[in-house]
Order: sequence, then C-alpha cells, then structure tokens
Amino acid sequence: MTDKKRRPAKKRPGRSTNGRGAASKSPYFLQPARQGSVTVFRRPAGNRIDAKLCGTMPNRAMALSLVKQLEKAESVVHDLFLEATDDGIEALEAVLEACRQSVARRIEQQQAPAGSGPGPGARRRGRGRRRGGQSPATEPDTRSAGQPSAGGAEDTSAA
Repeated sequence: MTDKKRRPAKKRPGRSTNGRGAASKSPYFLQPARQGSVTVFRRPAGNRIDAKLCGTMPNRAMALSLVKQLEKAESVVHDLFLEATDDGIEALEAVLEACRQSVARRIEQQQAPAGSGPGPGARRRGRGRRRGGQSPATEPDTRSAGQPSAGGAEDTSAA
C-alpha cells in the first residue's frame, strides 16, 4: 500500500520544456552608453565569441524599436548573424544600417507636431471641414475696431 502513484507535476504557463525559464528569450540585449544613449548587442551565435554590436541609439525607446526591427529582419533571414563569409558580413552590415535608418525615420515621424498636417490651400476632410466657403485664414476679423491685436499694436491695415 505504500506504493502510491504520484500525479504528474503541473505545467506552469510561460515555462518552456528546455528548463531554462523563459519560453523564448530575445538574443538581443541593451547596455548603457555615453550621455544617456543605449547600445544594442546580439548574443554570440555560430562561430562568434563576442557579442555583435548592432547600433547605438539616443534613448531606450529607440533602442527597443531597433531590437524589434532586427528581430523582424532576422525572422526573414534566419542565418543573418551566422554567416562568416565576406559577402555575408557585408549583407549583415547593410541590414543593420537599414534597420537603424528605419527606426530613426519612424521616430522622427512620431515626433513631428500633430498640427503639421496639410499646408495652406490643401483641402481638409472629415468633421473639421467648414461649409461656409471661407477657410480659417481668410475669415474676417471679429474683434472690435478699438481693441489692440494680440501683438499689442493696433491693426492699421485697410482692406
């Protein structure tokens, strides 16, 4: 009666069967650099013994965007970081540069002011459209004639 059958251990979510903990750990890691910038490295793979420098970005958000972009690139070209030939190294450097430029362009677009939409004369669409026929730039001044304008000087232009 002492030989009881044990129940198998419960599988915990987020744990892989390889016993290392995380199910899929990113091969990229970040290190702080000078003046608040962040450097992105890729862990050694194949015949490499040192981590591969992928780029230095001005802040952590851009560095994480670079990691995301590099993971996408590596998912398409699986042996990107494993190739040891001259052609492979040149291709890797080209992909790294393209990823860095892509992240920089995307961040610049996000940081552009929200009000920098179409220029003057461009047609507006959607709810903000005026149906009276006049654009906001050509509307008549509704201030009384005796009050000064916002600049402090009296409006002396005659129409």
